[in-house]
Amino acid sequence: MIRIDWKKLPSFALAGVLMGTASLVAVPHGAALAQPAVSRGLPDFTELVEQVGPSVVNIRTSEKVSARTNTNGMDEDMLEFFRRFGVPIPNMPRQQRPQRPQPDEEQPRGVGSGFILTADGYVMTNAHVVEGADEVIVTLTDKREFKAKLVGADKRTDVAVVKIDATGLPAVKVGDVSRLKVGEWVMAIGSPFGLESTVTAGIVSAKQRDTGDYLPFIQTDVAINPGNSGGPLINMRGEVVGINSQIYSRSGGFMGISFAIPMDEAIRVSEQLRATGRVTRGRIGVQIGQVSKDVAESIGLGKASGALVTGVEAGSPADKAGLEAGDIITRFDGKVIDKLADLPRLVGNTKPGTKSTVTVFRRGSAKDLGITIAEIEGDKPASKLAEREEKPKASPAAQLLGLSVSGLTDAQKKELKIRGGVVVNVAADAAARAGLREGDIILSIANIEITGVKDFEAALAKLDKNKPVNVLYRRGEWAQYALIRPSK
Repeated sequence: MIRIDWKKLPSFALAGVLMGTASLVAVPHGAALAQPAVSRGLPDFTELVEQVGPSVVNIRTSEKVSARTNTNGMDEDMLEFFRRFGVPIPNMPRQQRPQRPQPDEEQPRGVGSGFILTADGYVMTNAHVVEGADEVIVTLTDKREFKAKLVGADKRTDVAVVKIDATGLPAVKVGDVSRLKVGEWVMAIGSPFGLESTVTAGIVSAKQRDTGDYLPFIQTDVAINPGNSGGPLINMRGEVVGINSQIYSRSGGFMGISFAIPMDEAIRVSEQLRATGRVTRGRIGVQIGQVSKDVAESIGLGKASGALVTGVEAGSPADKAGLEAGDIITRFDGKVIDKLADLPRLVGNTKPGTKSTVTVFRRGSAKDLGITIAEIEGDKPASKLAEREEKPKASPAAQLLGLSVSGLTDAQKKELKIRGGVVVNVAADAAARAGLREGDIILSIANIEITGVKDFEAALAKLDKNKPVNVLYRRGEWAQYALIRPSK
């Protein structure tokens, strides 16, 4: 038997004996032993399913299909003509006898999912699930079926609310989307391919994913398939944080990328739908574009942020407030416009009639403009440019940029609703590479407003011929920036 004197044993040997290793590992005297990594197992979703499962519903829709057209695609009136006169029906086998018309019948249209928003029967789902349906049937987990009434649907956000005649229902708990973190576990319950109460799980892949004007989607890797639409996205606290709405797919099935409507956005829409049956959104009447890094640096903005005003609708709130094509909107009611999609969301969520403040960056400085929000409406068609003046010969400075321009008449300025500018007669070489073309209206060069040909030539004379120059131009009703790099 071997006896060990623990007091004389070196620290590295003591470590080896205590850990039961076959070999001794040298550990410097006084150094702390490394702690074994904590093993984290996969989460258990069973309690969540029991908690939230009864709140998830299956939604089945149907539509009325007219029986006046048979399988041969021929109208019933035409069939009656052939019957009465004993004329053979074209393209129909003899053994196939046309049937008499049947009353309009309800035909299955689609299957989706939803969840109980309130105990008194309000159910939330996707707008595309109930769109075009003549009948909506909601089935609870206890197999009770209800014919639902459509309260309202909003196509822009893909949110819909339906109502069933029931009380004491298990409503979901709505979570705080701002607390949701990338990498967090989430779960979905729905009816993929009509398979009711199917549970899938994954993690949050990204937040604020831009796929539309009014929704910063939650991206996940939770398996979502046709039929899951309208079902809840649930966090580990059993709270609904989103509505499963879209998938990225080349095959029609799940490919690892799913998108959910954030619950805070959905609740805002549902409150309006329940109150009035429709959603009203604010508008200011501008067309906007992205601000590139090169443009931001060339005009002195620095960071590529904000929304570039490419056009202002005549008579719109923006027009009345004094916004101009070429302005870069950097703030709305004090909130920073970091990226293009921020502006339509902020404006859209503002109640029409509200007096707001827009901060714009214009020719090197910031300016606050008061604006009254209007209600959103359809876009107006672009107006055509009138006949232009005779095309003069381009100056040497303009030729260096590949441009030949001419002035606008007062009538043209009035039609286009602009104070000045010059029209491009020729866009070649450097100008063509920058994207300009004949018919564009140049409004400013290097942050200098252009009122006519003289201003244009004066601005060109001041340019460094070896450096790129920013040009604000208008095409149709919309304006945008281009960066022209002079030909060597």
